[in-house]
Amino acid sequence: MRLPCPYCGLRDAHEFSYLGDAAPVRPDPSAPGAEEAFHDYAYLRDNPAGAFRELWYHAAGCRRWLVVERDTRTHEIAGATFAPGARP
Repeated sequence: MRLPCPYCGLRDAHEFSYLGDAAPVRPDPSAPGAEEAFHDYAYLRDNPAGAFRELWYHAAGCRRWLVVERDTRTHEIAGATFAPGARP
């Protein structure tokens, strides 16, 4: 599989480290029910079949986090952007 890095161009997936779903947001530790929210955040993940937004780190290239849109059934890549908060 080849991933399109917005900075380095098309690269082999072996240059990247996979983190997982790009959607989860870390819960507020001071909010009511924070303990249960952290459990769900850390341990419960969806395993969708189809289009999915994932976080990948380009370890052997520009060393930036990317959000890659990939179809989990076919591995077809729809695109990639820098992850929010990633430095340009």
